[in-house]
Amino acid sequence: MERKKASYVEGTVSIIGNICLFALKYWAGIVSGSIALMADAWHTLSDSISSVVVIVGAKLASKQPDEDHPFGHGRWELISAIIIAIILVLIAFGFITDSISQLRTKESANFGTLAIVITVVSIVVKELMAQYAFFLGRRSDSTIVKADGWHHRTDALSSLVILIGILFKNYFWWIDGVLGLLVSLMIMYAAYAILKESVSKILGEEPGEELIKEILGHMRSLYDYDLHPHHFHLHNYISSKELTFHIKIDNMLSVEEGHAIATAIEELIDEKLSLKSTIHLEPVDYAHKND
Repeated sequence: MERKKASYVEGTVSIIGNICLFALKYWAGIVSGSIALMADAWHTLSDSISSVVVIVGAKLASKQPDEDHPFGHGRWELISAIIIAIILVLIAFGFITDSISQLRTKESANFGTLAIVITVVSIVVKELMAQYAFFLGRRSDSTIVKADGWHHRTDALSSLVILIGILFKNYFWWIDGVLGLLVSLMIMYAAYAILKESVSKILGEEPGEELIKEILGHMRSLYDYDLHPHHFHLHNYISSKELTFHIKIDNMLSVEEGHAIATAIEELIDEKLSLKSTIHLEPVDYAHKND
């Protein structure tokens, strides 16, 4: 499934489901006076906000390359994922403040059957939404859809934590304030995971071992001698990926012969792995300072 379609489908499903769950959770939070439940409700609503970001980000990322952006606009997907993470951090910070305030005043929540039922429904629905987002993310290889899946997963986990707390409400007056802090920390961790992946791709990554093994295998299918491939770098523009690396060739080969070797490898990598590659040629006896 293409990224744009996956983002639109997942985003639409997320917005509808989350608005419904937000209304139920917030109602239960008001009835019970629970900060943890209301925090969880706003966490759920933030999923809808992030889903809007998913859809807008997918639209921007799908734009074709132009004169100013020859590698396309795919990194809008990563920028959108970072925006989702920032939204999560702001929400978590607000509820940390509310939870600390509640603990200081020694307020307690009045959980009832309504809170239990709605929390169980939320856990099931949010985990299903997370699995659906992860499924679409895997099929489309979309970072932003996967990020939204983690947003759903943290919401399901935070609801699970709240359910456990409800069961112990009669034993600890401070349970709601502590749960609010735990939910906030879980949201913070989700934001960290999203930021780490997105920023890593923007900064540039080393190709994985499996990808390098595939490249070496294809090179051996062309040439039965060792070209000493090294210095692999992957530039991920989401809508396209650019691979650069070095090879070593016999000093006696002409520029034309060396160019023919590099071009044959580049064309094979494009055909087999859908990667645009640029190969730097070196004399076989050349040594880098950091080799």
